[in-house]
Amino acid sequence: MRRISLYWLVPLAWLAAGLPMTQAVGQGYPNGGGRPGMGQPGMSGPPSEIPSTPATEKPDKAAKKAYDAGMKSLKRAHDYEEALAKATNPDKKAEFTDKIDDAYGKALDQFTEALINKGDMVEAWNGAGYVHLRLGAYNESIDDYNHTLALKPELYEAVEHRAEAYVAVDRLDDAKAVYMSLFNHARPLADQLMASMQKWLEGHRASANGMRPADIDSFGKWLQEQEGIAKQTASSAPAPASP
Repeated sequence: MRRISLYWLVPLAWLAAGLPMTQAVGQGYPNGGGRPGMGQPGMSGPPSEIPSTPATEKPDKAAKKAYDAGMKSLKRAHDYEEALAKATNPDKKAEFTDKIDDAYGKALDQFTEALINKGDMVEAWNGAGYVHLRLGAYNESIDDYNHTLALKPELYEAVEHRAEAYVAVDRLDDAKAVYMSLFNHARPLADQLMASMQKWLEGHRASANGMRPADIDSFGKWLQEQEGIAKQTASSAPAPASP
């Protein structure tokens, strides 16, 4: 399973965009610190000259090309998942499972390449978060979605997917807060998150996986309450107007 941390990509993207090395390195290190010989405050000697080579492709164009390739790989992964769901032969199931992993892995590599060229490409962060979520790399997914939502806070799909990762790593209070927000702003996504939380509850009632039974029961009661509210509000909603 591929688990890639993408935090180091931002300074690389600045370099690819043609920023001065002193600026790129200074921003890429904690507290703006640079390397010796780069003309940083408190360091003696002139800045080092870094020979530049002409870029063969502009970073923005390269980023889009890699992102588009990543989306095609994602589509292939989804196609293979559909085929897997219909397959009955064990050998075919194993074959499609391998193809799914390969397609997701390729998509992650391509989204990473996009971010190397353009570190603030929200679509690529979002894509990487989704791939990590699908591969079960939940903490990495949360990190990716943190980047995504720092760039585009109103992207509710990313909010919901990050909450699915919260549930997977037992961050139940965070998931509950997201559910309440989505319930008011993006009801279908709240329903999607509810399904993930119900699945978590079923799994942990079968096997606690280190959770206290009292905490599992408490979460179950909260879910039951929210389901009741959801049904009540759905039944009281006005009927859509006739065309």
